Amino acid sequence: MNLTDSFRTRVVLLHSNDIHSRLEHAAKIASFIAEERRSWGNERVLAVDCGDHMDRMRVETEGSDGIVNVELLNQAGYEVITLGNNEGLTYSSQTISEAYTDRAQFAVVCANMHEAASGEQPDWLLPSIIIDKNELRIGIIGVTAAFSDFYSLLGWQVSDPFAAVQEQAAKLRDKVDVLVVMSHIGITFDKQMAEKLEGIDLILGAHTHHLLEEPIVIGNTTICAAGKFGEYIGRVEIGMDDVSSRPMFRATCVPTAAMAEHPEAAAIIGSYLKAGQQRLSRVIARLSAPLPARAERESPLGNLLAAGLRRWTDAEIGIVNAGQLLGGLAQGDVTAGELHALCPSPINPCLMLIAGTDIRTALEQALLPEFIHKPIKGYGFRGEVLGTLAIDGLSVTYDSNRMPMDRLIQVTVNGETLDDERLYKLGTIDMFSFKAGYESLANAVQVNYYLPEFIRDVIEAQLQNSSELAECCQLRWENTSI
Repeated sequence: MNLTDSFRTRVVLLHSNDIHSRLEHAAKIASFIAEERRSWGNERVLAVDCGDHMDRMRVETEGSDGIVNVELLNQAGYEVITLGNNEGLTYSSQTISEAYTDRAQFAVVCANMHEAASGEQPDWLLPSIIIDKNELRIGIIGVTAAFSDFYSLLGWQVSDPFAAVQEQAAKLRDKVDVLVVMSHIGITFDKQMAEKLEGIDLILGAHTHHLLEEPIVIGNTTICAAGKFGEYIGRVEIGMDDVSSRPMFRATCVPTAAMAEHPEAAAIIGSYLKAGQQRLSRVIARLSAPLPARAERESPLGNLLAAGLRRWTDAEIGIVNAGQLLGGLAQGDVTAGELHALCPSPINPCLMLIAGTDIRTALEQALLPEFIHKPIKGYGFRGEVLGTLAIDGLSVTYDSNRMPMDRLIQVTVNGETLDDERLYKLGTIDMFSFKAGYESLANAVQVNYYLPEFIRDVIEAQLQNSSELAECCQLRWENTSI
């Protein structure tokens, strides 16, 4: 759409996405929103967030069950948000409801999430909303990624986002001047939505962390997105074409690095940091000996986690990448905060039914530097590198002098030789089912996920078991070349 010198700004739409509890950046964005309101007036500024504002890797978020994020959104004056998978999947439906109900001063909009039991949306969740700004009627629809297998375990029914948008667009189109979709489904689907669905003027994207410093225009639909972590804030000026009566957009993304944190937002962060630290100071175990953890080789804490995944899922074998652990545990008291710090990833246990040959492939790869030191981003992972494999129920003998992918000499499963053709029950992590890291483990013929527990909950349970603490020091890997 060509913009002329006659473009007259009716509304300034500010949009953020995928902040992932980078709270200082949220505080900077609050300053920018306040400055825009001073310049344009409240009636001409609309602030929205497209999901994944929360991330439980942050002490303030973990310690408050996401309430710090809600308070920061309130303070900044957001008027509409949608839910990302970090809100919807890392908390129980009750916990996330408690975060928003009677606290949120904004509308929470997500058209494709319903309670499984009733098929209805809870009172705090809307499919869409119409916001009036400067005599402009702006219809807003929210949708989130349909991770149905996971959401069903938390009591949610998640439907196809395209169908949900189409239904809401049909209801809103004749009632609004501008129709906006807040999309937490990713850039590929945003483009498909623009191509296939009629009546959408503006898509504000999220989920895949894409930064569109220049908007994408497909047909009559403009697509914008502001990257990740609050490093940018999206800014869209909305005008109306006098001839066609269609909306026009002038869009950009503004970097936040040089912005100052809003004092009130900074104070909120500070207060919730103290409260979070106090809440996470509870002692969960007392160790008589340290439990080291190493990403590049076998270590007791990694073994303890692998054994815990095996027990948690009632499996024959336990496997986890050692890079899930960012450090070990010292002798003495272990607090919930320490466990959160060394295992911050919102990753869930899962049970796989998988062939021995796929396990063997992963074990061979676990001996290779390119896997051990491989950087991993996304899939819930909050560490740095993949790490080798920590195992339980397996005994591996190998020769590091042999050729790569041919180093295994003997692999036994609870005393019996690993059978490449047999299907085994493997207790592991959901990340592997997404074909991340050790990709052969995504070949499982059946996967059962365990929610809302994280792998740090598995470690906490293991720390209460004296026999598990003793057994984790026993070696599972033997190198015959040493």
